[in-house]
Amino acid sequence: MTLASLLLVVLAAFIHATWNLLAKRAAPVGPVFVFAYNLVACAAYAPWVLYLLAQGSIAWTTEGAGFVLLSGLIHLAYSLCLQRGYQVADLSVVYPVARGTGPMLSTFGAILILGEAPTGRGLAGLLLVVAGIGLIATRGELSAFRRPGGQAGVCWGTATGGLIASYTVVDAYAVKALGVAPVVLDWFSNLLRLFLLLPLVVMNPRRALARMRGFWWLAVAVGLLSPLSYILVLAALMEGAPLTLVAPMREMSMMVGALMGMLILREAVGPWRLAGCGVLIAGVVLLSTA
Repeated sequence: MTLASLLLVVLAAFIHATWNLLAKRAAPVGPVFVFAYNLVACAAYAPWVLYLLAQGSIAWTTEGAGFVLLSGLIHLAYSLCLQRGYQVADLSVVYPVARGTGPMLSTFGAILILGEAPTGRGLAGLLLVVAGIGLIATRGELSAFRRPGGQAGVCWGTATGGLIASYTVVDAYAVKALGVAPVVLDWFSNLLRLFLLLPLVVMNPRRALARMRGFWWLAVAVGLLSPLSYILVLAALMEGAPLTLVAPMREMSMMVGALMGMLILREAVGPWRLAGCGVLIAGVVLLSTA
């Protein structure tokens, strides 16, 4: 993995943790918030996509269009699962479980479907990343998942992680094998989600606007940051970075999320989560040199 690809993935991790923190604050709004930030994303990134279309740099194929459609459907399910998880459980449970199960499943998918061969150092780094995520999520106490909200967080987090693994493999194939531009893939995926969620707003626009009152600034921030974080990851894949390294490296956002929880939400991090951050950093270092 080149230094440029490494920096893209690291920056994406910081941005990803930030927009998830904002999405958690908008959890009471539910699917309407997903519609709102997708609307912002489509409007904000439209000039970039239109420029690529005008330059004639986008060559559509039936297979490419099919993968864009599939990506949009998986991303829609992911967005709704994540937002529902944030409604019923804590960020510190849903986020680490989702980000922890995602890289494991996506790595298996990359090996079985894309034919990537992970190195011994890469696998060791992956194990350290997963172990670090586990320490951050549980603070060394498995009973944390049996507390109120903990079980719901595990269920929704696991479902979200499975969808993360699915879209990671699908999108990696689209950009690496089919040559679909990252911003184009993400924009059309957002556009599809927007149309599929539109009936929620059309059926009762007054209720939708009432639910969004006071949350529009969060929708703008998430709408700008969410696509950017993923476009950076897809760009790293287009640069030739292997999915078996990119997928788990993205999970350093867990470390960023823990620090944000401590500094912004005033959560008690404790020695176990700090140890988890250390294990996570070690895993990222191994992955970056694999």
